Amino acid sequence: MQRNSATSYPKEKIKILFLENISDAAVKKFRSHGYAQVEKINRALSEQQLIEAVKDVHILGIRSKTSITENVLNAAKKLQAIGCFCIGVNQIDLRAATQRGVAVFNAPYSNTRSVAELTLGASIMLMRGIPDKNNAAHKGIWQKEAKGSREMRGKVMGIIGYGNIGSQVSVMAEALGMRVIFYDIENKLPLGNATACRSLKELLQHADIITLHVPETKLTNQLINKQSLRLCKKGSILINYARGHVVDLGALHQAMESGHIAGAAIDVYPWEPEKNGDAFTCPLQGQPNVLLTPHIGGSTEEAQQNIGQDVSVKLFQYLETGFSDGSHTIPAISLPPQTGAHRILHIHKNVPGVLSAINTALSSNNINILGQYLKTNELIGYVVLDLDHKLSSKALSILRDIPGSIRVRMLY
Repeated sequence: MQRNSATSYPKEKIKILFLENISDAAVKKFRSHGYAQVEKINRALSEQQLIEAVKDVHILGIRSKTSITENVLNAAKKLQAIGCFCIGVNQIDLRAATQRGVAVFNAPYSNTRSVAELTLGASIMLMRGIPDKNNAAHKGIWQKEAKGSREMRGKVMGIIGYGNIGSQVSVMAEALGMRVIFYDIENKLPLGNATACRSLKELLQHADIITLHVPETKLTNQLINKQSLRLCKKGSILINYARGHVVDLGALHQAMESGHIAGAAIDVYPWEPEKNGDAFTCPLQGQPNVLLTPHIGGSTEEAQQNIGQDVSVKLFQYLETGFSDGSHTIPAISLPPQTGAHRILHIHKNVPGVLSAINTALSSNNINILGQYLKTNELIGYVVLDLDHKLSSKALSILRDIPGSIRVRMLY
């Protein structure tokens, strides 16, 4: 498709900032398409550092340690979109981003296999008591015994949260000969022979291994606490590769001290160090049959490559075509390119009469609409207009004056 470069925002002026050592796949994606101002920083930034860094940024890429607050968004006057190169988006004030017409994308599926594999690997290690035998061997102590060492086959895998990761764990656990039960607050179609539990209590009472794959919400905050741990089957194993605030680690420490819980694998914590080499403390340090890992559930080379590719494609499509599928803030629109026209994106407050005002203003100025797409959410509306290229500059000015307008951009 031929585009008139005179009306497109010059690529050399678009500033892209990637933080937290995001995969080079994202950097290469934009540079290969002519975006010269791509900066990569290998760490997270504080709120004040972000406020300074994002003033002229159009596209921002982050991972889980960077917090995008309303103050940051207020400073980012040119920001078009944020790419979360991870599963979650809870590090962003989504309401504030929506109100400012900033698109937010993530990669909800790209590292699910990595987390699922580590869950199964940790399950096997803990069922066999490998952490203690490994530590003893490193100290020169021979500890060959079968006591407390169990197979996975025939045991019950209890999955809390049957989403993208939980369902993959389900299939893999069943392939090992396990019986799978799960609990989710939403109705989910079981895969294979998995069985849904009617309550969390039911799952805790029957599972040999309990693995958590839930988001961080008010409902999941300390979901596993002193009371719920008492419901667990004696000698069971707990795995948390979800979010740090889902498990009360102090209560888990006590449950392991008493021998009620036989093993644990923890990858996420209520508080985590900012960078490699920083001091780290956890109530479970020194406990027998415990695997502590530094938030690496999705950190494989394959996952990071997939995430880099997935999110960068979403950002690229939004920047160049207005395609917003997968956004958590901008209503989803998937639209074909239009030849012989100029495309304008109009984001506005979701109030009655905006579309009518747009059409009236354009028609009264004899501006022909070749294509029009509209979708709304609770806060905003997103209109994509393909207009006669001879009058599109005039249309841009008109659209900016429409009451309720938040952001207007000439795409091409």
